[in-house]
Amino acid sequence: MKKTLVAAFLGVCSCLFAQDSSLLRHFDYDQNAPLDIKDAGVEKRGEVAVHDVSYASPKGGRVPAYLVVPAGKGPFAAVIWGHWYWDNSAMRNRKEFLDEAVALARCGVVSLLTDGPVARPGHVEDQTPLNEQQMTDLLQQVVDMRRGADLLLARKDVDPTRLAYVGHSYNAGVGGILSGVDKRFRAFVLMAGGLSDELDLKTKEYLDYRQKVGAEKFDAFAAKYGWLDAGKYVSHAAPATVFLQYASQEKFLTPERARQYEAIVSEPKRFKLYDAPHALNAEARRDRIAFLAEQLKFKAPTAAEIASIPDLVQPPEPTP
Repeated sequence: MKKTLVAAFLGVCSCLFAQDSSLLRHFDYDQNAPLDIKDAGVEKRGEVAVHDVSYASPKGGRVPAYLVVPAGKGPFAAVIWGHWYWDNSAMRNRKEFLDEAVALARCGVVSLLTDGPVARPGHVEDQTPLNEQQMTDLLQQVVDMRRGADLLLARKDVDPTRLAYVGHSYNAGVGGILSGVDKRFRAFVLMAGGLSDELDLKTKEYLDYRQKVGAEKFDAFAAKYGWLDAGKYVSHAAPATVFLQYASQEKFLTPERARQYEAIVSEPKRFKLYDAPHALNAEARRDRIAFLAEQLKFKAPTAAEIASIPDLVQPPEPTP
């Protein structure tokens, strides 16, 4: 959550749109470079195989991930999952959606669940205001997710027309960018995340932060990195369908702000507000799975199977 708010401070108003090649160019990488996939082991959950893999990041280092594979030959639908960054959660990594991915694997869905840069071993966070590392990490996460799509679509058992992305909190914003940059995705589920720096900059919280760090310094930094505003991209997600899931029990991402985000997302889209904290709840999970089944054309798990997936625990706000 903290990372989401900090990243959202960094946008500026712009008349540029996602079709502008000068924006899209920031997310370029060599798609022909070797993925260099390494498999450290596999856990069997019934007929489902959970592989502990990693692949080479175009921005350096390796991307740890779970690759969840159904039994059979396919062709399978595929989903890339992006976790939240809630600091004191044991699920602030690729484990967040693992049980959900296993349930979908039994229905014929291959899943890739990555660790974002902040959750990777050896990452040392720069705590200074307006630091370059936050922007470097965000750019790397977007590119690493695009590389994850390469990994899935290179598999002979994956149907390239049935690829979706699910992102929570920080990774909802990542998904917002992906939706305008990478047109291989058929659908997006964006959960409880900031989707427009331009809108957020009008809020009291952001105006106070600007004064705290210094208006001149803030404005210069925001201008430099305005191209990382998810709003510039999610407004051009079409033809992909975007499902927005937001929580009513939020201090910053209030229902009013969530509706403002909804207004900038391209059609086709869906929106639902849940009586829940930032972690969302079982109703959101049921709706999310139903949406994915509809968009990717697979038979959803039974109600009992979905109910057996553990809820994500909502820890208290981290102490500053």
